[in-house]
Amino acid sequence: MNIHEYQAKKLLKDFGAPVSNGILILSINEIEEKINLLNAKEYVLKAQIHAGGRGKGGGVKLIKNIEELKKEAKKMFGMHLVTPQTGPEGKEVKRLYIEEASDIEKELYLSCLVDRESSKIAFISSTEGGMDIEKVASEDPQKIITNKIDLKKEITTFEIEKIIEPFNLTDEQKMSATKLIKVLYRILIEKDATLIEINPLIINKNKKLVCLDAKMNFDDNAIFRQPDILEMRDIGEEEPAEIEASKNDLAYIKLNGSIGCMVNGAGLAMATMDIIKLYGEEPANFLDVGGGASKEKVSAAFKLILSDKNVKGILINIFGGIMRCDVIAQGVLDAAKETKLYVPLVVRLAGTNSQEGKDILDKSGLKILSAIDLNDAAKKIVEAIK
Repeated sequence: MNIHEYQAKKLLKDFGAPVSNGILILSINEIEEKINLLNAKEYVLKAQIHAGGRGKGGGVKLIKNIEELKKEAKKMFGMHLVTPQTGPEGKEVKRLYIEEASDIEKELYLSCLVDRESSKIAFISSTEGGMDIEKVASEDPQKIITNKIDLKKEITTFEIEKIIEPFNLTDEQKMSATKLIKVLYRILIEKDATLIEINPLIINKNKKLVCLDAKMNFDDNAIFRQPDILEMRDIGEEEPAEIEASKNDLAYIKLNGSIGCMVNGAGLAMATMDIIKLYGEEPANFLDVGGGASKEKVSAAFKLILSDKNVKGILINIFGGIMRCDVIAQGVLDAAKETKLYVPLVVRLAGTNSQEGKDILDKSGLKILSAIDLNDAAKKIVEAIK
């Protein structure tokens, strides 16, 4: 689960991190009401959407006075902000954050995240703050320093020194940075965060460290024990199909391709998407129905795929273990009849009750293509949509 910048900054501030003062604005009228809470000659106006690269799309503005602030806020409210992370359709701006402007002397990058490969917590440091960190990593990788630490109650002084070493800080700044690292570590552990990114972490003209931007992601599987984080969820920023998927306990991510996928198991889903690309097409989604899905759940998944207007064909790839292939087949059949299936459908079933599942589909009277293996399935669906 993602949260907005202003929410991430409040969380940082609550835990004791250095953050600029700011106010959330939901309408133009609120500017007059709240602006006196800030003590600044200049302001930064920021669109609040769940995407990075806002400045490149005109979603971050340095403002000189109140009148200019109102003018720019009026322009920004309701605009569809396009960034490298939104896709060409962009995201509608419904919330604005007004912050006291900072005199920046130096921009740094700092993040911490759960590193699943090593089962450790990774801290990433760079002197190239304020930039696209992925671009820095590809073009100048030696400027990205990663320190991986074992999960424990507290992070050690030695580990902190390694993390902040690239920043070349003064003794006073090191004390502030040490406190910040401990804050990030605490939030990651106590709030079940999976990523906390400060970009940029600045040194201002007064030689103080300040978190100028903040991004946080949280573990969906642990959100049940974080009610205060769940309250920050902005459903308006989420893909409607993904919201519907969560209601049916489906792991679904919308993509930009033309072949819808329904698979049981994340690894098998990734392999299915890869082989679709191998045959020259793009997957329209990642959809894992899980190991023990009911007929109703499968039917909901099928309808979810068809709700995407870009879908020109569907590939169902099921390996039956706990999941019975005949249950899958019946769910698909029910959903296909209800939605009046209008796109090609290829089904590959293997494992528990696979023959029974194939018989159900073969006797359905619907135009469903059966595949003997994954390679055959991908080849057939790509040919079918062409």
